[in-house]
Amino acid sequence: MEQVQAQYEQDGFSIVAEQVAPDEVLQSALHGMVGVRDGVFDMGMAPTEHPGYDPAVLCKINNPHRSDKGLHDLVTCPEVGRKVAEVTGSRRVQVWASQLLIKPPGTAAAGHVGWHQDRQYWKMWQQAEGLFTAWIALGDVADALGPMRFVRGSHRWGFLGQGDFYGKDQQALREGIEVPADEDWQEVPALLPCGGLSVHHCLTFHGSGANIADVPRWSLAVHLRDEQVEPVEGDNTYYTAHLDDPQICPVMYEA
Repeated sequence: MEQVQAQYEQDGFSIVAEQVAPDEVLQSALHGMVGVRDGVFDMGMAPTEHPGYDPAVLCKINNPHRSDKGLHDLVTCPEVGRKVAEVTGSRRVQVWASQLLIKPPGTAAAGHVGWHQDRQYWKMWQQAEGLFTAWIALGDVADALGPMRFVRGSHRWGFLGQGDFYGKDQQALREGIEVPADEDWQEVPALLPCGGLSVHHCLTFHGSGANIADVPRWSLAVHLRDEQVEPVEGDNTYYTAHLDDPQICPVMYEA
């Protein structure tokens, strides 16, 4: 366990290339992801943003775990929680947001996620340490599907405020990021089986390229905080206003 955590602290990410959730939890989540895509919300609450599914572009549906029991069960699955805690060394892990990401085949640059640090979008939290994302594969993710790619050790560069999630020109974004003189830009793809997951620090640069396969790439990004992280004083945005609501901000793990 200590070795896994030490590697995460060194690299800024961890790739768990094996199914983590039990079969029944995973199958329920796979059923739920299709329902949410098609506008079916069996928990009586719609996602906070659902742009509709367009097979020509990357589809990002915000907070589907509050809308579908299968997805909610996945983000509160004990096996997933224990694995995330093992990687990060956390004593308590709470969900505060999620994104269902569908990357259709043949989308070229329209399917790109630009190089970025999550922290640039997460100003509602006081601390960067203890903020991370579990990215759960809801289908096999081979290189052709445009997997998440992490830049090894980039969380140690500090907050640069450079890059853009929505940017489509990966090379231009890469050239605009000021890599420290004594560091290298080393990309590592997160190749995962269905039900596998990666965990990455909020300062780790990451992005993804085009899906050149013939099937969509499905995933659930689950944004998390540990016991160290507190909201910015006075912040009352959606992401900090519902921390006591277990449908919206369930606890994934507690020691």
